[in-house]
Amino acid sequence: MSVRELVVLGTASQVPTRHRNHNGYLLRWDGEGILFDPGEGTQRQMLRAGVAAHDLNRICVTHFHGDHSLGLAGVIQRINLDRVPHEITAHYPRSGQRFFDRLRYATAYRETVALTEVPADTDGVLAQTPAYTLEARRLSHPVESYGYRLIEPDAVRMLPDRLAAHGIAGPDVGRLRREGSLGGVTLEEVSEIRRGQRFAFVMDTRLCEGVHALAEGCDLLVIESTFLDEDVQLAEEHGHLTAGQAATVARDAGVRHLVLTHFSQRYSDPEVFERQARAAGFTGELTVARDLQRVPVPKRR
Repeated sequence: MSVRELVVLGTASQVPTRHRNHNGYLLRWDGEGILFDPGEGTQRQMLRAGVAAHDLNRICVTHFHGDHSLGLAGVIQRINLDRVPHEITAHYPRSGQRFFDRLRYATAYRETVALTEVPADTDGVLAQTPAYTLEARRLSHPVESYGYRLIEPDAVRMLPDRLAAHGIAGPDVGRLRREGSLGGVTLEEVSEIRRGQRFAFVMDTRLCEGVHALAEGCDLLVIESTFLDEDVQLAEEHGHLTAGQAATVARDAGVRHLVLTHFSQRYSDPEVFERQARAAGFTGELTVARDLQRVPVPKRR
């Protein structure tokens, strides 16, 4: 049975708190696991969340500030300690190559696993598999930062009532799907396009074109909301978003489920983030993330 869900490992910005670990997010996408922004303590949070090194297939780092990358060293070493039997691919800004190298080889250990590096240096496709396309978009932050977007290919949904009307059943349904027509009946007459699901991960950034492009049409959007709206000047100065800004992006992009995260330690009441997101006009599903939470990807339309 396929599983599509976000496992939240940490939700703090800059420094951890008593209740929030540094960043860390695992996207389970059917049989694959994509780890985003492993901050300090991610390896332990994985243990608490029931996530194993064997669950990982990709690691995506948005940028090389410590709260988004200091856990990389431990995660990579755990992958090798556990002798993960499959290849793992790492994505990160190419401009941060020296930081990635330092973290990958921070201490002595035995390398047993193939770790492929595919850095991002421009907007575009980083990986294409039968299950999804992974894209990167440049964001606006004091250091180079990229957001990530996963797009499932569109598929064909067969319509039982139309099939029945044409007397098509059993193995003939498969033949029609494969060949495009059967006995004068075309595939288009008895099917419709099933839109592929979309997921985006947007961390430290001001409002910019990349934010909107990543969010467009997403079923699940994970986006930073470091500040509350009254501190919008601080957000702009430090290269971050407010709760209202993040929710406005989601509203305008037609996002189905919005996950707010990456909260400044200055705020103690997470409900305020939800109130400001609703005040901005976002009416879809909304989650103010907490550590070790699981958020399912919405079912297909």
